Order: sequence, then C-alpha cells, then structure tokens
Amino acid sequence: MPKVTSPKAWLDRLNRSRHALWLLFAASMAETLLVPIPIEVILIPWMLCHPDRKWTIAAVALAGNLTAATLGYYFGVFAMDHWGDALISFFGSQEAYDQFQSRFSEEGFVAILTIGVVPVPFQIAMLAAGANGYPIALFLLAAMIGRGVRYFGLALLVAIAGEAAMKLWDRYSKPLGVLLLVLAGVWLWYEITQ
Repeated sequence: MPKVTSPKAWLDRLNRSRHALWLLFAASMAETLLVPIPIEVILIPWMLCHPDRKWTIAAVALAGNLTAATLGYYFGVFAMDHWGDALISFFGSQEAYDQFQSRFSEEGFVAILTIGVVPVPFQIAMLAAGANGYPIALFLLAAMIGRGVRYFGLALLVAIAGEAAMKLWDRYSKPLGVLLLVLAGVWLWYEITQ
C-alpha cells in the first residue's frame, strides 16, 4: 500500500519543484475557466507553509486568473451568439447569468469588481462582459483589482497571522483535504450525470 504523505510534505515537494509556479499558473487558469473550487484551497496552505514566497504565489495566481479572464472574455465576444446557452449552462445557470446581466447593466465596473472579490465562479462575469462589448481594459482592471484583493489579501493575512495560522493548518489540513476531495468528487459526478 502506498504511503500517504501529509499535505505539508506534499506542499514542500511542490515548492521545491522548478515547475511549481507554472503549475500554480495553470491551476489558477483552470479555476477561473472551469473548476468551481476556489484557488484559495491551494493558496492558503502553500502560503502558510512557505511564507517567504507568499507575494510571488499571489502574483502568479493573479496572472493565471487574468490570462484565463481574457480568454473567457473573448468566449463571450465570439461564442455567445452561437453557443451561448451551452456556455451559460456549463459555467453556471441561465438564472445566474440573467441576474449578473441585470446587475452588470446597472453597475458595470463595480459588478465585475465585486464578483472578482467574492469567492464565487467568475465565468458568468467574463461571458457577460465579452457578450456586451464591455471595454476589455476596464474588464481586466476590475478583475485585477477584485482578484488582487483576494490573493494579496491572503498573503497579507499570512504575514499577519503567521505561526498561529500554521498551527491551525497543521491541525485541520487532513480532514479539510478529505472533505474537499469528497466535494470535488460529488461535483464531478453531478456534472457527468447531468
């Protein structure tokens, strides 16, 4: 039977890899485009285990997010006319899209900024901004501020909380990891069976 390593040991191995930041970049892109599990699941423990890299980790996560947000925006520009219903159902629901569309019509920049800060899927905002021809520079600025607050805010919390947060992580990381794997499995099963 293979040996189960602790989350901290896994993160230490990951951090030593020369591909670690590229993997984080790809994970951040995947979270922005496809995966409904917030990237903070990776960022928080990684920053706690390696506080000397917290700002770099936040910057790479933000770069991955903005790259994916640009792709999602252009999905909205070019694909909504042809595959809008399929894209909306894949990334959320028609109801969620309609609600954001209404808010987006009224608030624009603030609506994008807000959805960038709160830990909800960003896909609907990308599609709506692209489909409505919202200026990409303003869209990316709102996304950068919103997601930057999240990622760099985490780095700041790690800088402030430091050792106390690490003790909590050591105590609860395994049960939390198991719970997140179960939730990811349930979500995947649900998506496949629909």
